[in-house]
Amino acid sequence: MVAELEILAYAALFQGVQFAMASVASHADIGSAKNFSPRDLDKMGKPLGQLLSTKPARIYRAFGNHFEALILFTISVVVVTLSGSSSAFTLGCAWVFLACRIIYFPAYYFGLSPWRSVIWSIGFVATMLMLLAAVV
Repeated sequence: MVAELEILAYAALFQGVQFAMASVASHADIGSAKNFSPRDLDKMGKPLGQLLSTKPARIYRAFGNHFEALILFTISVVVVTLSGSSSAFTLGCAWVFLACRIIYFPAYYFGLSPWRSVIWSIGFVATMLMLLAAVV
């Protein structure tokens, strides 16, 4: 297996951890009735993210943000893998992405501005560099 695929698996496992944390936090914050409901706006009054208090809402948003980042990273890993462009550089970029995503979560949770955005940007640049390395 190409090493970048293994890092993609770790990133997906981290998404699972974030899902569990978001679920536990929202359940504790708004209770089981709303958390287990179909989340229809007419019954809940607001979208889930707006019902949560500050810290659970941050967990929920960081979880959603990881989905967005994971899409581009997955595309990068697939392009690198299928094009046979895996290298020490793309592997380094993949590790940087994963490290940034892991560090981003507590930075978001604790509201570390502007560091949260800096961490996100480094992970994004690493993802884009992987793509560029594959097509250049």
